Amino acid sequence: MEDHVHLLGCLGRTITVADWVKELKRASHVWRKGRDPAFNTFAWQAGYGAFAVSQSNLHAVVKYINNQVEHHRQLTFQDEFREFLRRHELTWDEKYLWD
Repeated sequence: MEDHVHLLGCLGRTITVADWVKELKRASHVWRKGRDPAFNTFAWQAGYGAFAVSQSNLHAVVKYINNQVEHHRQLTFQDEFREFLRRHELTWDEKYLWD
């Protein structure tokens, strides 16, 4: 997607989600800039969302990620993220969600 990415990863017990995301953003930024100078101004947004997935739901998440393009024809990224927050019974303030 042009405005966000869904990733499915497996974390070991020795790394925090924050450290994993920080390294992912750093490494992908360096890789992308090295492949095409047009992306020299690219920057990740400051925030991120991370949600746990049980082993029993793994297949459904993979299917969901593989069908992102189709899914987003019906639902924007912002509305999708709000739905994730609702589904996980989280509260939020809109002024802190978007860069």
